[in-house]
Amino acid sequence: MLEDNKKGILLESGTNEIEVMQFTIDGNLYGINVAKVKEILVSEPVKPMPHAHPAVEGIFKPRDTVLTVVDLPKYLLGVPGEKVPKDLFIVTNFNKMNIAFRVNTVVGISRISWKDIQKPDKTVSGGQEGVATGIAQCGEDLVTILDFEKIVAEIAPETTIQMSEIDQLGQRERSNAAILVAEDSVLLSKMIEEALHKSGYVNTKMFPDGQALWDYLETLRGREDLEEFVALIITDIEMPQMDGHRLTKLIKDDRMFKHIPVIIFSSLITEEMRKKGKEVGADEQMGKPEIGHLVQVIDHLLYR
Repeated sequence: MLEDNKKGILLESGTNEIEVMQFTIDGNLYGINVAKVKEILVSEPVKPMPHAHPAVEGIFKPRDTVLTVVDLPKYLLGVPGEKVPKDLFIVTNFNKMNIAFRVNTVVGISRISWKDIQKPDKTVSGGQEGVATGIAQCGEDLVTILDFEKIVAEIAPETTIQMSEIDQLGQRERSNAAILVAEDSVLLSKMIEEALHKSGYVNTKMFPDGQALWDYLETLRGREDLEEFVALIITDIEMPQMDGHRLTKLIKDDRMFKHIPVIIFSSLITEEMRKKGKEVGADEQMGKPEIGHLVQVIDHLLYR
């Protein structure tokens, strides 16, 4: 049933919609993008691992693959919750990793527009350290969409963007090409900007979502010196207000902007998502956290 739901949303491109799987922890509703979910399993006994992060419960092997289990109640609440046999494991697939997250129950799936997802303010998200990427209205319920990329990056920093990849590119020249970046994660936005600057691309402008970047492009409409303000665009897929596929479609369908190279840089670059990105006209697509590869692709698109 989960696979059928995922295929339903993946068949459409640039609709600015998301399917949110709702689950509970300690009676509170949270959500995850269905595109990140591989399967749901009934919880099983887990083998503890020495010297692991406090929120890492251990490992288990449901079939042929060993999976790391993250105790999501402990991560969110700071204390281990009561583990009961009816708990579930949400097995995720993003950043080319499969990780299981313990939850209490799975409530269902809601299909909503990204416009209906609001970015939490700093009092809710805890400033730059928050793990809430958005607040969604699903029917009568408010659902907190969690930033699973940030959770994994905190538990296993070696799985996120590595500045050493930029060092491996060797000596580089400074470029003033204007690069616009749409990325809703504060943590990843800072890391991407730092990596671009370190690689020589110092003229960057960051946006918290696709809508903000599109609004900026609209202010440039009709300018003869457009290339001084935007030479290339990098976008995430999952973002409140407007997702990266919708943003790419708007750009590529617009006579004024369609020549601008667009790179989709996301943790969700699966085969199905790659098809979707191609349908909306993305010039390149690549998965996080391959920041060195991203810089090489920028080089190619700007100076080919």
